[in-house]
Formats: sequence, structure tokens, C-alpha cells
Amino acid sequence: MGIKLVVAVTDGSWFEQLRARSELNEVNFWAPSAVNFRALSPGELFLFKLHAPRNFIVGGGIFAYSTALPCSLAWDAFGAANGVSNLIEMRERIGRYRREPLDHRYDFEIGCRILTQPFFFEELYWIPVPKSWSSNIVSFKTYDTNDQEAFELWGAVMQRCRLQSVKDAPQPRYGSPQTVQPRLGQGAFRVLVTDAYRRRCAISGEKTLPALEAAHIRPYAEGGEHSLNNGLLLRRDIHSLFDAGYVTVTPDLRFEVSRRIRDEFENGREYYKLHGQGISTPEAATGRPDASALAWHNDNRFKG
Repeated sequence: MGIKLVVAVTDGSWFEQLRARSELNEVNFWAPSAVNFRALSPGELFLFKLHAPRNFIVGGGIFAYSTALPCSLAWDAFGAANGVSNLIEMRERIGRYRREPLDHRYDFEIGCRILTQPFFFEELYWIPVPKSWSSNIVSFKTYDTNDQEAFELWGAVMQRCRLQSVKDAPQPRYGSPQTVQPRLGQGAFRVLVTDAYRRRCAISGEKTLPALEAAHIRPYAEGGEHSLNNGLLLRRDIHSLFDAGYVTVTPDLRFEVSRRIRDEFENGREYYKLHGQGISTPEAATGRPDASALAWHNDNRFKG
């Protein structure tokens, strides 16, 4: 069974900035407009092709997720993994592509293709584009490894990854092309949780996007994962209280508030109004909070 590959025209500055950052485990391949990207499924290959006349494939990553975000949130989630040095530079570059006057009060909405395990080839290993590539392609072209040309491209990518000993890149040695399980980073975690909860706080229903944050139920530093079912979308103040143990969510998905807010701060009326209510959860059962992670938070964080 074949899989899909995307070869995407890539901004040269984006490529140069990111290939110098070998520590990155995810990147945001953004588009200047909020286009809907459905060309790949999670685990398939997204490859970088430089602008003409440099008609070479120079790296890639494992496709994890696609969405549209305000550029400020994309910057907050991915920072330098957007291929820019700061938010001002990001706004300016988006504005140039959109050919719009730059207004720093306006938050462009952009398309985000989130890639994990990115890899960047040394020039020695750059791959010429397939013969079917057309000079009038301005965005991307999709290939299917059931076709010989795409099958050979897959093989060339795998060969380069082995020759260069690319860290974390897909390197299957035998058999037919296969998908690779994306290993989510902090940015991808934040975006997936935000969208899964329909951009609303799971407790309060707040939907002002800049006020919302993706909370780990079990912290990453203490054995938790950057996975959807280890996440909750919370209003910023509730997130702070959750991390500090003044509030929790029980394994049966009810919000509880510690009496210590009242005892220590002589406050908390707004939070006590929410005590005992059920939380909102993602529609897909696979994305709902993991009961064992919630039990961990109840036992190890919640102040009771």
C-alpha cells in the first residue's frame, strides 16, 4: 500500500534559519494565508524544495497536523521553529507574501503545517526534483509511492538520511514505504489541544484565544507526554491554579476546587461557583483526558 509525499516550495530564509537549529524537534511550515491543507495524513512525509533555480529537495519532516492560527499564537507556540527570529520579522515576512501593508495591530491568520522530526540535508545530499515537477508550481505537489517516480523519491530520501546519519529522521531500511509515528513537541501539543477543545476553556467555556493555554495533566518533566489525552485547554488563571494544585479534574471528569484558596487567599468565589461541574471534552474519545493522568494529578498535585 502506497503513502503520500508532499514536495513543497520553501522560503530560503526559513530553510537557512532552521537548518542551523539542530536541537529543534518540530517546525511550523506556515503559509501566508489560512489555506486548508489536506494533502497528507499524520505520519506521511513533507519535503522541502527550494525556490528556482535551486530545484532541489533539501530536507523534510513528518507531517503531524494542519490548522489555521493567528500569527501571534503560531509564534507563541513555536517561536524560532517558525523559521524567523522574532514576531516582528514573522509579521513582516507574512506581509510581503500577502502583499499587504504592514499593521502591527493586525494579527494575520496563517496556515500552519506542523512537522515533527525535521531533517535538513547537507548540500552534498540534495535531491533533484522529480521529472514531473513543473516550474509553474508555486505551493506544493503531492506524490503517491504507488507510482514509480514517488517510490524512487522515497528511497532517495531514506538513503540521504542514512548517509548523513540524520538524527530522528525516518530511516526504514527494508520493505515498502511506511508512515512514521509523529513525536509531538510542545508547540504541536499546544495547537492540537487548542483545536480538540474547539478553542474553548474546558472549565469556564472562555473562547478568547489569547487567554487560553494547553495544560499538561501530568507534567512533561515528571513523566507526562506531549499527547492530546494528557492535555486540557484552560483559561490562563485556571491553568496556573491547576499547575499549583489549587484545582483539579477528577477521573470522572469533574472540576474540583481546593478549600485552600479560601483559607490562604480569602478569595476564590468565582472558582467555587464552578466546583463539581463536568468539564467539556474533545468529541473524539481518543482525545479525551486520560483517567490515569487525572488520578496522578489528584494524588500528586491537588491540595484537597
